Amino acid sequence: MAFRGKVVLGVTGSISAYKSAGVARLLVKQGCEVQIILSAGGAKFITPLTMSTVSGKPVLSEFNDPKTGAWNNHVHLAQWADLILIAPLSANTLGKLANGLCDELLHAVYLSAKCPVIGAPAMDHDMWHHPSVMRNLSKLEGDGVTIIPPEKGELASGLIGDGRLAEPENIVAFINNQFSE
Repeated sequence: MAFRGKVVLGVTGSISAYKSAGVARLLVKQGCEVQIILSAGGAKFITPLTMSTVSGKPVLSEFNDPKTGAWNNHVHLAQWADLILIAPLSANTLGKLANGLCDELLHAVYLSAKCPVIGAPAMDHDMWHHPSVMRNLSKLEGDGVTIIPPEKGELASGLIGDGRLAEPENIVAFINNQFSE
């Protein structure tokens, strides 16, 4: 059964951020309402224009709109969501979330969430297997975050190993399976 809820899709700083457009497109296609929150790091890899085009909504990234000053209410966003999906989940964001740091809108939404949170990590093989990343991952899982394991394959570095962001179809299938149980 296809999940058709309201999704906050957090996109963080990883070369694999381009895959998040495919995730958003697939979620919208199956009937989800998708609100993108693009981190500062994520914006270095994919544009708000791309993400707003596939989601059909303006992309949020700041605590307030720099043009109007309007507040992007993180509490409201967290209450609105049926699911928070962070894909890609970079090592930087993983560490910040695991330790309760809150210097970006996405982090504040996460800390205010009462809905399920799913993270799909993406990083190079050695980063993925680093003890500090594993500690932070354990903390997040202990806090109830569900992790979509990264896939093995060719990485942006040219190496082959673990750390690839799961393919968009696999991420959406994982979500559908989680919500059909």
